[in-house]
Amino acid sequence: MLNFFFKHNAYKHIFFDLDRTLWDFEQNMRDALTDLYINHTLEVAFPNPETFIECYNQNNHYLWEKYLKGELPKDVLRYKRFEITLAEYGIENKPLAQTLGDEYLTIMPLKTALIPDTREILDYLSNKYKLHVISNGFKEVQLPKLQRSDIDKYFEWVVTSEHSGFHKPDKRAFGYALSKANARKSESIMVGDDLEVDIVGAKKFGIDQIYFNPKKKPHQTKVTFEVRALNEITKIL
Repeated sequence: MLNFFFKHNAYKHIFFDLDRTLWDFEQNMRDALTDLYINHTLEVAFPNPETFIECYNQNNHYLWEKYLKGELPKDVLRYKRFEITLAEYGIENKPLAQTLGDEYLTIMPLKTALIPDTREILDYLSNKYKLHVISNGFKEVQLPKLQRSDIDKYFEWVVTSEHSGFHKPDKRAFGYALSKANARKSESIMVGDDLEVDIVGAKKFGIDQIYFNPKKKPHQTKVTFEVRALNEITKIL
């Protein structure tokens, strides 16, 4: 539900999550994985690209959670998610998994699908506020995503967890980003699609939030604002 308690003059800095908030991670991921499926003739093991993608997704989600908790190094995550996926369909080939891991991080940032209204809302906001990104994604792929999609021009700071040393929702991830932007809590607001990572994390840190909830996921969390589409932000800011 959209909260109409406006604070137009209070905010100076807007911090965005990137994946699934502005950059269409799901579409771009599927396109990149389909490329890998075709380029490496994975039909010999997987009946179709969708099977490969869904299997990868399950393994990636499990391993990504371990990575965020500090239980799995990045260099292992990069290939292990492919190694397990291949093994589930009878391919025991670590070198291939490493190749897929490297190529995925090369191909993925070249994809340019954006969440609807991304350019329009960034155009609108960039005339009024200083815009920044706080992301848990790998630093070597997040900036190319922005550049290839031609939205890097809108942001003053792009801070990843590898820059700060902390993953959202850790308060220190937000603290580092605000420090880089020279922003005060009272004049900052966070926009993100992940309720726990982006919104609850920002709330616990002490800054206002806009929860981007396009699928209308039910929840009981009290948030500053909530929108179903990015263009609804114009009613708040």
